Amino acid sequence: MKETIRRIKSMEMYFDMVTQAFSIDPLYVKTDTHIKGMLAALREYFEGGEWLEDYQSDERGELPSDLKRGVLSEDGLWNLMSDIDNMDNINE
Repeated sequence: MKETIRRIKSMEMYFDMVTQAFSIDPLYVKTDTHIKGMLAALREYFEGGEWLEDYQSDERGELPSDLKRGVLSEDGLWNLMSDIDNMDNINE
């Protein structure tokens, strides 16, 4: 469980930073190497199955109640990635 909590904390930090960067300057998400790396890690987390495992752990009540878990919201991460992807489509 410690590894799960560590992973959620890391992904939560990435989620917050990418969300903030996107809200301030959407192009920054595509040009800053650090932010792009965090976004890539979030995509891998979501698409690789770890997000679902963590979400299910949360649904079963296995995570501490004081753990920040916005990255596990059903639509939060998906919406962020979709908004960033849609920005690409607008700029083409």
